[in-house]
Amino acid sequence: MTTTQYDKARLLHDLHRPGTPLVLANVWDAASARLVAEAGAPAIATASASVSWTLGVPDGDRLDRARALAQTALIAGAVDLPVTADLESGFAATALGVGETVTELLATGAVGMNLEDGLRPVAEAAERVAAARAAADAAGVPLFLNARTDLFLRGLGDPAGRFDAAVARAHAFLDAGADGIFIPGVDDAETIAALAAAIPAPLNVMAAPGAPTVAELAKLGVARISLGPGLAKAAYAAVDRAAREVYTTGTYDALADGLDYGRLNGLF
Repeated sequence: MTTTQYDKARLLHDLHRPGTPLVLANVWDAASARLVAEAGAPAIATASASVSWTLGVPDGDRLDRARALAQTALIAGAVDLPVTADLESGFAATALGVGETVTELLATGAVGMNLEDGLRPVAEAAERVAAARAAADAAGVPLFLNARTDLFLRGLGDPAGRFDAAVARAHAFLDAGADGIFIPGVDDAETIAALAAAIPAPLNVMAAPGAPTVAELAKLGVARISLGPGLAKAAYAAVDRAAREVYTTGTYDALADGLDYGRLNGLF
């Protein structure tokens, strides 16, 4: 059943529940979005790395706004679910530019976004969050704004002070209008639980092999779990294995686990 963009935005907010986390298997194109939706996802999220790779660009603020949003529109048009887009640092040098990005994002039908702080000074990063919130408010869409900081992912700063620095950034971003906080690079239960307790908003963590399970993260108070580029890396690993096999041994065994043509074609 098709719902309005406003309704999808409200649903995305409602899906962020500490203890019953929203699990996002991040996608990069229409087919991956349809497959994840069929698997039972209540919402669809993009991953910046996955989108960048499929468009022939390295991850890390190298993709341009127009192509990133065009891919978001393709994905949003492929599913009747809330879509949240990973927009890296907002594809803009200024806070005003971030607001323009959000206006264009909402035109794709998406209802959520990740905005990285780029480890800018806190005040500057918070200003960019505020600009994103103002643009969404002006459009009348309750965008779920997920503010991200990479202090843990990049292992920056004094380890003893990293937790407090991340929490301070989280509070500044929430004061500026963020709805949730994304702190990738944390996989130990004690730190995750402490972050969930210290941040008065939905906490998003990124999961990979070796991380606590969904059930374990739920008990720690996590409200959102992302796979990031994990699905894309697994898919490209399958391509790598099959291609290397045919060009070395001349066999095709790696293709045996591929999805049925009819199923894939039937997605559309």
